[in-house]
Amino acid sequence: MSNCSSSNYEMERKPDWIRVKAPTSEQYNEVRKLLRVKKLHTVCEEASCPNIGECWHKKTATFMILGDTCTRNCAFCNIKTGRPNPVDKGEPLHVAESTREMGLKHVVITSVDRDELPDGGAYQFVQTIGEVRRLCPETTIEVLTPDFKRKEGGLEAVIKAKPDVFNHNMETVKSLYHEICPQADYEYSLAVLKKAKELDNTIYTKSGIMVGLGETNEQVFELMADLRASNVDFITIGQYLRPSKEHMKVQRYATLEEFKMFEDKAYELGFKMVSASPLTRSSHHAGSDFDKLKEKAGGAKIA
Repeated sequence: MSNCSSSNYEMERKPDWIRVKAPTSEQYNEVRKLLRVKKLHTVCEEASCPNIGECWHKKTATFMILGDTCTRNCAFCNIKTGRPNPVDKGEPLHVAESTREMGLKHVVITSVDRDELPDGGAYQFVQTIGEVRRLCPETTIEVLTPDFKRKEGGLEAVIKAKPDVFNHNMETVKSLYHEICPQADYEYSLAVLKKAKELDNTIYTKSGIMVGLGETNEQVFELMADLRASNVDFITIGQYLRPSKEHMKVQRYATLEEFKMFEDKAYELGFKMVSASPLTRSSHHAGSDFDKLKEKAGGAKIA
């Protein structure tokens, strides 16, 4: 979590069901050291993920390619905004090497938004997928990508590289999109997910949302329905936690009963896999959830 005083102020008022232990394990320190040696970034650190201690203890991490600086400025996100450094051509190999050294069976690759690049960073995703396939042929690959808005061919290139899971987060409900994600578009993001499935229906599609930003439960249900209409297989639903006083305030904390209600509704709508809890994040338990998703789908093509 952030070390800002405002975050500590809010932490005192969080419900009892939101409690995270500080990361201290030997495995956590080993992962941290490896990432420093390889000069890699993770969304675990950059986005102040509350699950970092648990995930790094288990030697799992979500690699964040294309640097640590985003060209967008979303109201919920703790990743810094500014002018990014040039793309590191050695990064795909370093991700693959770290995947091999950590012995990952399932790796998640995400990125900052790089709207200044002609392809939005799609080629770096393609290269990273290729290097992981080369060094770790048994490892399954999940990508969590930007929307590649106005970058012709970006999505197609990533899908052609055949990740096992294609994830693009919706983040919030339609009525809050302009406020929460001012440089994104609700309908465009839905179209990205729908097109990904149309391009290759053997790839599982996934999206994540946050609650606590001011939405109603009915609006969450509408968003779920829109995702199913776009043939999304897997949804994650977690509680928004404010990283600092500069970020969007938490409007409410959803109860455990509400998260169970979201889960039940999602399965009712036809999602093949649902993860809904206060500390659920897109990449949390991604490997084990992917195994469950494959088991539920019977290993067959899905549409």
